Amino acid sequence: MNIEETNELRLDFGKLGKIGTTCPTVIPVAVQNADTKEVILVAYTNEEAMKEAFQKRKLILWSTSRNKHWFKGETSGETFDLLEAYVNCEQNSLLYVVRPCRGGICHTRNKAGEPRNCYYRRIDFDTLALTNVDP
Repeated sequence: MNIEETNELRLDFGKLGKIGTTCPTVIPVAVQNADTKEVILVAYTNEEAMKEAFQKRKLILWSTSRNKHWFKGETSGETFDLLEAYVNCEQNSLLYVVRPCRGGICHTRNKAGEPRNCYYRRIDFDTLALTNVDP
């Protein structure tokens, strides 16, 4: 079963280690919806992608899986305007505040075919089972 559809918790604790060897010049970016205040995505950026995002005022990131710039929504149509950017105290992560141009963030869809945010499964503290909260 695809990791994006499973009800089994399969966390990738080795992700940062993998990124460090293939993309050593990236930092994490938390992406927040300006209207709902939800954190809708955690991704990565490098300096070049960050500068392009700031210049174009669009959500542009660095894809660690494809090793290239990622203009969020380029293929799905779920694009975002970049409204604000913040840096943390240690200057090793960013927060982007965005507004969806159309609707969703995630490439996955619920049963109604609607886009959803990336945090659509709740973890049961006792069993670690996942429950889809946007079926």
